[in-house]
Amino acid sequence: PMPTYVTLFKWTEQGVKDIKNVSARFQASKKLTESLGGKILGLYVTMGEYDVVAVSEGPNDEAAAAVALSIAAKGNVKTTTMRAFTESEFSEIVKKVS
Repeated sequence: PMPTYVTLFKWTEQGVKDIKNVSARFQASKKLTESLGGKILGLYVTMGEYDVVAVSEGPNDEAAAAVALSIAAKGNVKTTTMRAFTESEFSEIVKKVS
């Protein structure tokens, strides 16, 4: 299985001004992720500190970073990406703790 990532997005002033095009931006982000070997598992618009939360898979951290930087470079959002471990992955990590 590919690594899982959780990305938190905050819209910039530019991103809010262009909110009517958010569906097209979401589709472009999905295509970008797929072009780098990943897949968006879930995309949620949220209320609170963050405006959008994405759960995705990617082949590696480098691909996930390239996606996040490519999206952020357009100026519509600021991103925070976190590597997420499944319960079974974390169980294997814990076995290595001495």
